[in-house]
Amino acid sequence: MEKKAIILKTSATDSPYSPAMVYGSLVFVSGQVPIDPKKGNLISNDFEQQVEQTFVNLKTILEEAGSSLDRVIKTTAFLTDMGDFPKLNEVYKKHFQKDRPARSCVEVSRLPFNRSPGKFPAACRDKYKIPN
Repeated sequence: MEKKAIILKTSATDSPYSPAMVYGSLVFVSGQVPIDPKKGNLISNDFEQQVEQTFVNLKTILEEAGSSLDRVIKTTAFLTDMGDFPKLNEVYKKHFQKDRPARSCVEVSRLPFNRSPGKFPAACRDKYKIPN
């Protein structure tokens, strides 16, 4: 199998990593933070809006890779304040309504751009069947 980098029109050309990598039917997405890709700046300080923007960014990358949020199988969320955990869950449940992916969530001291949340999902590109 070959691996393929997913590069968006809004991706930084000098970035040391790809927004996502495809390997076979799997998509591995780099960590996302609440940046408006068209403007290149961080959005508001409101946590729920930050989570929503992170999901917009994830959705864009997954679709470019031929996948979708419906096919995410695992996520890892990084928070700088575990007190935001209930807010994260509320937004998360809106985007993953059924067959919610496996998830880990940890508190860290700092994230790029000093923002929380950070998310790292893995998804399938092809429809898959769960064996009986």
